[in-house]
Amino acid sequence: MLNTDDSLILVIDIQDRLVNSLNKVTIINKSSVVLKAANILKIPVIVTEQYPRGLGNTISQLKEILDENVDIVEKTSFNAIADKNLLDRIKSFNRKQILIMGIETHICVYQTALALLEQGFEVYAIKDACASREKYEFKQGIYAMAQNGVKITCVEMALFEWLKDAKNPKFKEIQALIK
Repeated sequence: MLNTDDSLILVIDIQDRLVNSLNKVTIINKSSVVLKAANILKIPVIVTEQYPRGLGNTISQLKEILDENVDIVEKTSFNAIADKNLLDRIKSFNRKQILIMGIETHICVYQTALALLEQGFEVYAIKDACASREKYEFKQGIYAMAQNGVKITCVEMALFEWLKDAKNPKFKEIQALIK
């Protein structure tokens, strides 16, 4: 079960040129909800950008939500933690549950999730905040992650696992994010 004190959110490559080839509304809305919840619940967030010179930066709708202390890490490797500095940064938060979301499910999200598992983290893929250009590639990425031990969740499951109880003082704020 997810716990706010153990969680860290890793946003993979939700960038201008990548988002334009997808169902933008879903990925933007679902990712926004997770990031707003992270702000409310004080869950750390790290963002990656795959080759931003070619693919653009993190979309403005998400950048507006991010806390000014959020790291945005440039990368070229499909496995984001192939960059030892990023792995060290993740470890510095001392969180064991990594929730991963982003683009593309079957490439960067998948490879990063498996690498995080190898490092001993509990890895959760937020299915409705992930995307691929093709539906079959998305499905294969989710399937392959699940087959390899990544826990598949969705935005509302994560939010309510973090809250635990309707008596949580942040319940109304989090509930207001769900439309």
